Amino acid sequence: MARLLQFLALALASFALMSRPALAQQILRDAETEAFMADMSAPLVKAAGMTPKNVQVLVINDPEINAFVAGGQYVWVHSGLIAQADNVNQLQGVVAHELGHIEGGHIIRSGEGIKDATSVTLLSLVLGAAAIAAGGAEAGMGIMGLGQQAAMSKFLAFSRAQESSADLAGARYLHTAGISGRGSLEFFKKLQNQEYRLAIPQDNSYGRTHPLSGERISVLREVYEVDPAWDRPVDPQLEARFERIKAKLIGFVSEPQQTLIKYPESDQSLPAHYARAYAWHKSAYPQKALAEADALLAAEPHDPYFLELKGQILLESGRPADAIAPLREAVKITNQPLISVLLSHALIATEDPANFAEAEQVLRVAVQRDRENPFAWYQLGVVYERRGDTPRAALATAERYAMMGDHNLALRSADVAVQGLQPGTVDYLRAQDIAMTSRAAVEQQRKKR
Repeated sequence: MARLLQFLALALASFALMSRPALAQQILRDAETEAFMADMSAPLVKAAGMTPKNVQVLVINDPEINAFVAGGQYVWVHSGLIAQADNVNQLQGVVAHELGHIEGGHIIRSGEGIKDATSVTLLSLVLGAAAIAAGGAEAGMGIMGLGQQAAMSKFLAFSRAQESSADLAGARYLHTAGISGRGSLEFFKKLQNQEYRLAIPQDNSYGRTHPLSGERISVLREVYEVDPAWDRPVDPQLEARFERIKAKLIGFVSEPQQTLIKYPESDQSLPAHYARAYAWHKSAYPQKALAEADALLAAEPHDPYFLELKGQILLESGRPADAIAPLREAVKITNQPLISVLLSHALIATEDPANFAEAEQVLRVAVQRDRENPFAWYQLGVVYERRGDTPRAALATAERYAMMGDHNLALRSADVAVQGLQPGTVDYLRAQDIAMTSRAAVEQQRKKR
């Protein structure tokens, strides 16, 4: 019986692991990339019947060609997918598919597939145990094995049905938005080539969570090629923005030598300057990195993201005072919270008390617009601490730890804040909220032990 229970636990765990999306990767937050993703996906989000401001397309640092949804209205795109996409239309095809998963409630409904598969598993285990108890050990184990195979097949079939549904939903969004499905087919062909390289059998997709790319291409080609938008060209401005963020991303995540091979000095395009700036900066050649940033600014003197890049290079090269001017201009143009946090970092890094008031003002506006930034709260805590405002420094620290899921430290900091803040104020009430929520989370963790 002990072995039976162990077998059951392993079987159930396998389904849990199979259904859990990988969220351990590093999230890559960048003001320009997030603005581009929002603009690129907005027509598709509207076509899916959702509100663009409620849907976020975010990038994680992972070289795999993949994208997924993991609850809520978030689409997670791997950096490897962007690096391998040839144009923005291919990326739009991927995002349209993932929006199909959100509209279809597939993350929630995946529990139904797991439940059905688990029911088959449990039944086979009970019948197998009965056969073993009756003296038929070999027959009992056979029943268990067949039950596991049937359960897995049931779950895989459920998963493939969801993927096919998301494919057709994505095609509908592209049609409604007037965007060509050509990029979607091109990207599936990329995946098909990958299947060829991995020697994946192309006769059927019985043992897979996704239909084979060839099967998907056959179905979608009939939908896309008759669509009025099939031959519609990509918006050239959107494509230019895509090439910029793609080069920027490659420069940031790739080894510098690889970046310099892909974007050699002979390439004087804006994306190439962008990629090389990051490559040289990562290689600790600040003057070369600044030369690339200056080349970008020579072409577009008031581009906020080129100004941000120059400020970042100066700041991270030990020149925070010089970084302030370009970062101030970038913030003035965009009011982007992520750039504001970089400006506040430069102001604080000067260690000049005269800059702390501006840093506080910039940070308070930034966290109002984007609360999900632990580094912003950390810096706000530093500013408060340096001017002797310990209670608000503790509140900023509590915000940071609560966001990071460290409930113990969030509770300690929130309690310190509550003791020092004026009762009834907004900050006092917020500290109480964090303390109450964190205390409940700590108690729940203790009960689980």
